[in-house]
Amino acid sequence: MSEKYTPADVASHKNDENGLWIIIDSGVYDVTKFVDEHPGGSKILKRVAGKDASKQFWKYHNDSVLKKYSPKLKIGEVKDAAKL
Repeated sequence: MSEKYTPADVASHKNDENGLWIIIDSGVYDVTKFVDEHPGGSKILKRVAGKDASKQFWKYHNDSVLKKYSPKLKIGEVKDAAKL
């Protein structure tokens, strides 16, 4: 997987019209089609859409959850910001 996204790219995907993307660690995940399947409810994913949800994710999940859903939901990685 070689797609690279900026945090601004992810931030533009925070509603049903544009899709729901989140960042977990450095991975970018498209949860648009998963939102209704999420065991914790859709509100939680909609609240963190377009943002880095790492802190919230790790608070309630372990590594096995990420491994299980990454093949289906991961669409790329966050680009390193330009160093000035």
